[in-house]
Amino acid sequence: MRKMIIVAAALIAIGAHAQNVTIAVDAAADRHPISADVYGVAFATRAHLAELHVPLNRSGGNAETRYNWQLNASNRAADWFFESIGEPSALAGEHIDTFIGDTKAAGAKSMITVPIIGWVAKLGPNRTKLAAFSVAKYGAQQWTDPYMPDAGNGVLANGTRITNNDPHDANEPVDENFQRGWVQQLTTKWGSGGNIYLLDNEHSLWQETHRDVHPTGATMSEVFTKMQAHASAIKSVDRNALVAGPEEWGWSGYILSGFDQQWGASHGWTGYPDRAAHDGTDYAPWLLAQFRAHEQATGQRLLDIFTLHYYPQGGEFSDDTSSSMQLRRNRSTRSLWDPNYKDETWIDEKVQLIPRMKSWVATNYTGTKIGITEYNWGAESHMNGATTQADILGIFGREGLDYATRWTTPVTGSPVFNAFRMYRNYDGAKSSFGDVNVRATAPNADDVSSFAAIRSSDAALTIMLIAKTTAARTVTVDLAHFSPGGAAQRWQLASNAITRAADVPSSALTLTLPAQSVTLLVIPAATGSRRRTAGR
Repeated sequence: MRKMIIVAAALIAIGAHAQNVTIAVDAAADRHPISADVYGVAFATRAHLAELHVPLNRSGGNAETRYNWQLNASNRAADWFFESIGEPSALAGEHIDTFIGDTKAAGAKSMITVPIIGWVAKLGPNRTKLAAFSVAKYGAQQWTDPYMPDAGNGVLANGTRITNNDPHDANEPVDENFQRGWVQQLTTKWGSGGNIYLLDNEHSLWQETHRDVHPTGATMSEVFTKMQAHASAIKSVDRNALVAGPEEWGWSGYILSGFDQQWGASHGWTGYPDRAAHDGTDYAPWLLAQFRAHEQATGQRLLDIFTLHYYPQGGEFSDDTSSSMQLRRNRSTRSLWDPNYKDETWIDEKVQLIPRMKSWVATNYTGTKIGITEYNWGAESHMNGATTQADILGIFGREGLDYATRWTTPVTGSPVFNAFRMYRNYDGAKSSFGDVNVRATAPNADDVSSFAAIRSSDAALTIMLIAKTTAARTVTVDLAHFSPGGAAQRWQLASNAITRAADVPSSALTLTLPAQSVTLLVIPAATGSRRRTAGR
């Protein structure tokens, strides 16, 4: 019995010790600017943008691939029965003009999707909807729109896909000159250099998402030809425009073209003919190399930002908050940066996405910015989603990403919404996390992660502490190369409420982090330190 008591006491002591975490912050190490554009969202309203104080708003997604600016209509593709649907207004370009106007009114920049697939939506008489897979024309189908029974999902009742449809049923063909006219209208209305133009959306999935107009997967050469033509058209009108792409969907879309993904799916994922025709080169870096070659030949840069999408593939992008899924979310953000983390899903590779993107740019097209313009880790209404989102925003800044936009804007007041506020508007007065990264080291980022930055406006040191666990953690912060000018303000997101907790003496930075919480320390700089920082 005595031996059991001793063992139990030892286990308790080990458990207690495990609750104590030391974070090392060095204000002189790893210094680089943090781009404010990593705090972007998608489809945010003016009110969202104002409350979150985010600088970037994206209009993208599958429906944007066939937006017809002249008709102010789009095709919903596989997301909703391949229907072409008009916006309430018949005014040319109104949908995007309203988006840009609301975004600008909140002091943010717009990301706008320019279709390059070669088709845009058309409408029937009096702006009526049109179906790409009409039941009357192509026969009974597995599923139909309950509000428009003639619109099917393009799959016959026996499970066979319809492949003989006429793409003109609900769409019309266009080229880069059609989009040039739109950019001209946008530039006339909003000025030069006011928007970031995205070259369509997830090209390597067109054969699935947009199979009514593009049933065969796009090859590497087709996509580059379309990107080049449309980027040239954009810049022929707006020389100051920033152009971004390829907006690919995920891991397979970084490596293989749509043609090879389609081929692989039906041939056991072996022998990729499009890749073989391009010297076995990975798809995304090959595109970068083609844009570099174009600039070398013409002196014109057509691609300014190399953009990809990323969704974790293990079920994290869901409302699942089981214990195992929460732990998986805690770990899986390492796929964004950690060279030692092997993805636990079918990807089964060390993704290290941001360093990988930097490496591809350094090798194939130096000087190109990088962005992740769609991502989502789920659990929006749970504190596990909040700690994950806070971790992601910290990673983006620390790793030197240039642009990021979450899919989409989190619901106002949700835990994930408040995670954004912790970085951009924690006090309701638009105070934010710092804009110059400095080193913050935590012993186990799956348990407690940490990020630190100097805020240029007042030289304060800001430290974000993210407790991912379901138990409280006691944290001690060791500071190096920073002279505090007073106690640390403590702002805390816990139980989905942002509060200002008691200040922490800068001479002894030890505090308890509640379970599943995000804590921001704001430490003022000593007067002399402020002057030195301001003078740099």
